[in-house]
Order: sequence, then structure tokens, then C-alpha cells
Amino acid sequence: MKINLNIPSRNNFFHYLAASVCLMAPLVTQPTLATDSEELQEVLVSASLLPIARSRSASAVTVIDREQLKNRLALDVSDLLRDVPGMSVSRSGVMGSQTQVRMRGAEANHVLVLIDGIEVNDPSLGDETSWASLSAADVQRIEVLRGPQSALYGSDAMAGVVSIETTGAEQGASAQLFSEAGSFSTHRSGLAVGHAERRYNIRLNASHLETGGDNIARTGEEKDGYRNTTINLTGALNLSRQLKLSLTARDHQSRNQFDADDDYDGLVEDRDRSTDADSTILGVALNYNSADNLWRHRLALSDVNFDNHNFNAGVTNGTTESTKTRYQYVGSRLWDSLQQQLSFLAEAEREDYRQAGGYAFGSDANTVVERKTESFALEYRVDPSEHLTLGISGRHDGNERFDDANTYRLEALYRLSERTQIRSTWATAIKSPTFTELYGIFSGFSGNPELQPESSKSWSLGLDHSAMGGDLSVSLNLYTTTLEDEIKTVYAPDFSSTAENFTGESKRDGLEVSSRIALNPELALTAAYTFTDATETDSANAESKELRRPKHTASLNLAWRALPNLLINTNAQYNGSQSDLYFPPWPTPMETVTMEAYTLVAVHANYSATRQLDIYLKVDNLLDEDYEDVFGYQTLGFGARIGARYSF
Repeated sequence: MKINLNIPSRNNFFHYLAASVCLMAPLVTQPTLATDSEELQEVLVSASLLPIARSRSASAVTVIDREQLKNRLALDVSDLLRDVPGMSVSRSGVMGSQTQVRMRGAEANHVLVLIDGIEVNDPSLGDETSWASLSAADVQRIEVLRGPQSALYGSDAMAGVVSIETTGAEQGASAQLFSEAGSFSTHRSGLAVGHAERRYNIRLNASHLETGGDNIARTGEEKDGYRNTTINLTGALNLSRQLKLSLTARDHQSRNQFDADDDYDGLVEDRDRSTDADSTILGVALNYNSADNLWRHRLALSDVNFDNHNFNAGVTNGTTESTKTRYQYVGSRLWDSLQQQLSFLAEAEREDYRQAGGYAFGSDANTVVERKTESFALEYRVDPSEHLTLGISGRHDGNERFDDANTYRLEALYRLSERTQIRSTWATAIKSPTFTELYGIFSGFSGNPELQPESSKSWSLGLDHSAMGGDLSVSLNLYTTTLEDEIKTVYAPDFSSTAENFTGESKRDGLEVSSRIALNPELALTAAYTFTDATETDSANAESKELRRPKHTASLNLAWRALPNLLINTNAQYNGSQSDLYFPPWPTPMETVTMEAYTLVAVHANYSATRQLDIYLKVDNLLDEDYEDVFGYQTLGFGARIGARYSF
């Protein structure tokens, strides 16, 4: 097996890496979470300030576990989220292209993303996560928490949270190699080594992906390629029975090629454009639990750096950089009586934003700004009876740029029986304007420093039921959200633009249904459907549909263990029709267009040749669907990959 890792160096990252290994060499295994099963009392890490049993959370939650990740063979995390109720994905072209993930009809920057507990929303990308570069190679669990979570997490969690856990060492010494190749000159390979004992664990993973891609533009033949190298280090050390030190360090470097509309006809053409994106994540946490486990304390520090460099025909065409540093303390007191839990959070965050290049209104960007936020939060949970769980949380954010903000969340869960429960939540949320909206300068766009935060109120109702001895489960969620002071991009007749707070209300109403049935021990079927009605009302009381929010989405997944060592997984994802903007040549005004619905079908086969060796095959877009997520940007057609994974 040939492993080609072509890993570039980065001085700062490896300085942190070397120092961390020296500091923590021998390090601890993180507690292994239970699998997605009611019987095993699955633990949720993002639904509270303290990890809690899933049976005590009223939130709508979807968990993608290790087995699902292994059998889906996804290249990036966003492909997996298309299966999750309430989620929609928009990719501007082929692999590596700008990708946006929306939750419950909200904006792409209303979703908070955590990697091993560290926030990775990029302030230099409008507070969105760089989904295009978020590899699934070393992910072992994804927890999707739908609905406002500002009362716990602040501004970026207005619509929900996606919490990603990377793989940690579990026992003894271990190593794993994988390599695969496929259509569009795609190659991916990786190496992971780890060691774990009673007191410590440490694991290092490196993966590299490279693809020749295809043409993003509707015309021409120039292909837009992509490459991505990700290195991830996790570990922990049990300093005593009650005290644990943990570490996360992650480095990512990528380059994606793309096309642009240089002749201003509203459609992109073949162009030699590219973006180099680098990010470094470093996080350290200290956890202390009292001897009786009723007092719990966590002190965490994280530092995240993002660099994005744009090129036009090899010449620098603007850069954005940002840094996010966070200090956080969480203290919790638990009581056996009524399973009470009281948690307190204190947090200080500093964000820095820098932009050079870019052009709008006759001036080049040369921006350096920062802002600080100090926050406090309280959360209380209690089970007044064996059937009822209640939760209340509130957060105060003191931002030096805007007025102080308070957000709240109430939740209740009532267990009608062992198999049926009702959930309800009510929450308020905020979203501060991004650095881009306030100060950015890009191709005719100029920021508006007078913007104010968005705010929302949301209500949800959920029902969960299981039958057939747990082989059948059904979940239903209804929600409604009202958004005020929504920040929108407004265009002048010459297509120059800026950001403004709208005075009207925006509404997001929806229905989410998901179900799983084990037809027999070898065959399981999972299905999901989402109805989303996302509208906005302007100052003239005119109502219109929000862009790139399909009203109907659905997914169907069939997992079949054909042989004891052969698993075949068939997945279908339906994306309904959706609207987008088209900018015809000036002076014709822009217009709203409709993109047609599409269905993506993929088949995955995973064959365990031996206990150490897996051989796998994946076929994507089996029906060779011709579709667009963003108007004018072509996506990939039929493709296949074959690979092998060896563990020892």
C-alpha cells in the first residue's frame, strides 16, 4: 500500500506541537461516550454546560456515531449533514469550493461549530465555518443540536450547534494507515499513531487529500482542483484521581481553485483564481472533580488563527486574517436529590480581524480591528419527578462594540412512558454583526459600521417514540422562530452593495421528522424529512422567500450487512427547489431565479478482509445528477473511489 502524505510544514504549529508533546508525553484517554442507543444512556456534550444524559435534554439532537462515519466514507463533514433533519448545504461548485451549512432556515453564520470543544467559526469569513476544508478523516462523532443556544454559547449559536469530536487513543499502542483513489484524479491518504494507558493517552493523525476536480463554470474546460492537509493531535493526562489535563492541537492547510465573473454577465467563467487557507487551533483544559463528584470545575484556554490568501493568475488579490482567543471557566454543583445541577460560566474572548486588498467604492481595504466580549451564564436543571425534567439558562454578554445583551432558554421534557416523551423549548438569541458586515471591502461591497445585532425568539415542540422493543424509533419536531433586525446585503443600481438591518421581521417555521427501523439484525432503514418555510418582510411589509433554503429536503439510508464481514450502505438525499439571485449585465436589475430540485444517490461497500484490513468502495452521484446548489456553479457528476484501511 502506497501512502503519500505530502505534508507541508508550518513553523508556529509544529512549535506548539513539539512543546505540547514534551509537556504531555505520556497523556490520558478521554472518556469514551456511549453509542447512539437509549439502553446505553448516551451522553450529550453540547446540550448543557456539563455533559448530560440524552434522556434529560429537551433539544432536538442528531448524533452521527463512529460506525456511521466509517460506513459512509465521506470526504468532508458537510456531506454527512445533508442527512440531518433541519440542515441544508450549499456548495459553490466542486470539492473544496465555498460551502455554507444552514440550520432551520437560518443564516450560515448562525451555526456554531466546535471541534473537541473549541469554537472554529472564522471571524474573517463572516463568522462562518470553513466547511469546505473540514475533513471527515479523523472524526469519530458528530453531535448536531438544533435550535437557539445563545443562552449557553453566545452570539454564533443563534440557530444551533454542531459539535465534532476527533478520534482519540483508546488502549495500548495503535497505528492506522489508509489510502484511496478515485474519479477526478482524487487521492486521499492518512496515518494515525497513538498510545493509551490508565493514566494517559496521546494520538496524532495526519491526512492529505488532493483532487483535480472539474470545471465549476457552465462553459469552458478548465478544471478547478483542490488539496487539503490536516494534522490533529489530542491527548490528556490524569494528574491525580480528581484532576485531568487535556490538549487539542490542529493544523489545516488547503488550496482551492475557482472561477469568477470577470465580464459581469452574471455567470462565472474559466478564470485562474485560487485561495490558500491556513488555520491553527490550540486548546488546553484542566478538569477537577471533587472526591464525591458533586463539585466539578473546568478551566479552558483556546487560541485559533485563520489566514485566507486570494490569488488572481498567481498574483495576490487580497487577504483576510483573524484570531480568536478565549478564556473560560465552568463550575458545577450537583445534588442527588431531584438530580439537580447548577452550572456557572465565566468567559472572556478577544477577536482580531485584518484585511488587506479588496476593492470597493474607489478605495482599497487596509483594515485592522479587534473586539472583546465578557460573558457570564447560569444554568439550572432539575427532575421534579421521575417523569419530568426542567432546565433554565441565561447568559449576559458584555461587548465593547454593542449594547450588553441578555439571552434566555427554558426547556421541559416529560416522559409519558418508557418509550414516549414530549419535549418543548423556548429561547431568545442574538447574533452580533460580523467583521465583514461592519468593515469588509470586497468587489463592490463596503461594510456598514452602524449595524446592530440581530435578535430572535424561538419555540419548539418535539415528540419521541420507540416501539418493537426499540427496533423502531420516530422523532417529530415543530418549531417557529421570529428574527428581528436581520442583517441583509442591499444593492444599488450599479450593483455596489452594503449591509443593513432590516426593520421587518423574518420568520422561520418548520417540521422535522426522522425515523429508524431495524428490519432484522442485518438490515436497518433510516429516513428523515424536513419542511422549512423561511421568509423575510421588508420595511414596506412585502414578504419574500429567503434564498438557498429549500422548502423540502429528505434523506433515506439503507444499511445492509450482506455478509458478516461485508456492509453495504445505500444513501439517497433529496434537495427541493430553491431560489437564488442572478445579476444580469448592467443596467438590467438583478432577478430571483429558481434552481431545480435534485436527488443524490450514493452506494458504499465496506469489506473487512481481516481483523486489521478493511477494503472499501464508494460510488457518488450514482444517477449522474446535473444540479446546482448556487446559481451558475456546476457540481460534480458520477464518481467512484476505492481504498484500503489497515490497523495494527
